[in-house]
Amino acid sequence: MIVLAALLFSGVSAFYQSGDSVEILTPANFDSKVKNDDSLWIVEFYAPWCGHCQQLTPEWKKAAKALKGIVKLGAADVDQHKDLGGRFSIQGFPTIKIFGLDKSKPTDYQGARSGQAIVQEAMKLATSMAQERLAGRGGSGGGGGGGSKKGNPADVVELTSSVFDKEVLDSKDMWLVEFYAPWCGHCKKLAPEWASAASSLKGKVKLGAVDATQFPDLAGRYGVRGYPTIKYFPAGAKLDAEEYDGGRTAGDIVAWAEERLEQFAEPPEIRELLNDDVFREECREKSICLVSILPDILDTGAAGRNEYLQILLQLGDKYKKRKFGWVWSFAGEQDKLQDSLEIGGAGFPALAALNIKKNAVLHHRGGFSKDGINEFLQYVIAGRIAPMVLRQDVPKLRKAAQWDGLDGQMPEEEDYSDLDDIELDDLEEIKIEL
Repeated sequence: MIVLAALLFSGVSAFYQSGDSVEILTPANFDSKVKNDDSLWIVEFYAPWCGHCQQLTPEWKKAAKALKGIVKLGAADVDQHKDLGGRFSIQGFPTIKIFGLDKSKPTDYQGARSGQAIVQEAMKLATSMAQERLAGRGGSGGGGGGGSKKGNPADVVELTSSVFDKEVLDSKDMWLVEFYAPWCGHCKKLAPEWASAASSLKGKVKLGAVDATQFPDLAGRYGVRGYPTIKYFPAGAKLDAEEYDGGRTAGDIVAWAEERLEQFAEPPEIRELLNDDVFREECREKSICLVSILPDILDTGAAGRNEYLQILLQLGDKYKKRKFGWVWSFAGEQDKLQDSLEIGGAGFPALAALNIKKNAVLHHRGGFSKDGINEFLQYVIAGRIAPMVLRQDVPKLRKAAQWDGLDGQMPEEEDYSDLDDIELDDLEEIKIEL
């Protein structure tokens, strides 16, 4: 029993050890180490039983090791030292406080809880603190994330056990769900940020909230061990929830959600130029569209055309974050468009990047291959190709028949196989008539 107790207590105290580069803070040393020090300090206030604190520990250690000699990271066990928790109004775990130039006015860290994110934010804070000193100004250290626009709490969907499966699991939408407790201080701080993010993401991502004290079955189903816990349910089929690992400001939440949307978004459609509506949607309403003019079907066959379209599809997927429009036709089908863009003079296939709002076009001069077009797009994005100003307005496109996906058919030739049956007298009559 003594050995077991020793192991249990060593497990608590072993949250952080002297070799972790994390300063262990207590009421006895807090002022001497933090308050009276000129360094930038970032301090975690934790409780050993807190699930989120346990998850943060290895990331906190990584960050402390990376920042050693630059920014000081500390940790205070508020479960053991409750007076420290009271002194800094700690209401939930973990709470991370930033002690900058004015140690009497610490601010909350609101960034993501990965080692990399903590290091990045610490370096920004250190730079800001140095600039403040250079300018001879004082003031408090800054927190991450910044403020947010006021959101509508009604945009957050209140979820219960009776509606959760139907609303979330059976939905094709992407969901972020917060599990909270009404008494939780961190949950109260998150509430306006959550509402703001829900309003910003309305129509794209759904944000919900579950009162885990009222619906412990839902909290238990998803392994909720601390508050708030945020779970991510991807768009489409939902096999299981994933942990949200972003920051807790509205801006962080929106950025995280939009990144997931783009990451799992379907590649853009490579649309055939069948009418002017397609051109308007893909070229006039987007900043840049890629116009491809492929060879006639008789020159490539269906297999050859599909190879070209597959190249465009792969590149569309690669550059989907750019929101390019992608359209195609074949030689001669939209001849007036070809003339206005001056495309195809060197043969087909041909490709051009069109910015119709700026009345400019850039021509791809290389081979119609994945690597060749990819290099061209890199140059376009970097602005390393001088555009050509269109010399004439882009005309309205005519309606065209959609390609049926089949090989082309040669036009039927006149059958002269029965000429042998013509009598010479008939030819004489034809000559006389002529």
